[in-house]
Amino acid sequence: MENVISVLTKSKNVLKKSNIPSASLDCELLLSSSLNISRELLFMNHTEKINDIQLKEFYNLLDRRKKKEPIAYILNKKEFWNNSFYVNKNVLIPRPDTEILIEQVLKNFSKNDTISVLDIGTGSGCIVLSLLKLFKNFRGVAIDVSKNALNVAKYNAKMHLLDNRVKFYKSSVDNFFKGKYDLIVSNPPYINSKSLKHLDEGIFKYEPVVALEGGVEGLSLIKKVIIGSSKLLKKSGKLILEIGYDQKYKVKKLLENEKFYVNKIVYDYAKNPRCVISTKL
Repeated sequence: MENVISVLTKSKNVLKKSNIPSASLDCELLLSSSLNISRELLFMNHTEKINDIQLKEFYNLLDRRKKKEPIAYILNKKEFWNNSFYVNKNVLIPRPDTEILIEQVLKNFSKNDTISVLDIGTGSGCIVLSLLKLFKNFRGVAIDVSKNALNVAKYNAKMHLLDNRVKFYKSSVDNFFKGKYDLIVSNPPYINSKSLKHLDEGIFKYEPVVALEGGVEGLSLIKKVIIGSSKLLKKSGKLILEIGYDQKYKVKKLLENEKFYVNKIVYDYAKNPRCVISTKL
């Protein structure tokens, strides 16, 4: 029987040969999952023997990672704003850059505000649910065109005990007319069609194209979100929108055309424009 340290040493080399940059961390996460213990316990028990059933489970997971399947899909979870969310191949994996949207809501609203928030293209629900956890008086509505994505978001709402404060609807923004909102948040698909095939293999091969592709210029969904938001927002309501690194001027123009005042463009950790805060005039 093999022990923890020998399995980790061998498996790290397997992933390194497959050009997985996070080989060490990934092996530790996969082995922790197979043994059903935390990473901390893994190192405390590094000489522990692993039985054949656990070993088989681990090597199955390792094989999936070797083929570049994202670790979040293999483990069915991803951390976002200090919360853990269930994810599967029907939803985009939450990214650290998207946490900028949460930061901006915190800067623009008080913890005691009683407001209604709409999340357009909710996916896993990580944005709206993170906001509901932070703001106890927020009420949420979330829409998505994918029934499978909504099932994931609903599961996450139940898991975080928030299902009584959020409603989910299967709808595109141009067909959604329910309610008026103080705040709209959205991380729409904004990658242009040509750039799609140049994405990292793990993204292009495994993540849902519908959640990534934004048409020829990457702006077709952003445009729909802006037009829809102009009808769904209350006067002086805020739209907080994630954008692509090369889209700030075009998005600013689209917003101004729909009678929005652009308050601020926020840059991500790589110093790229990532988020636009605007107000409905």
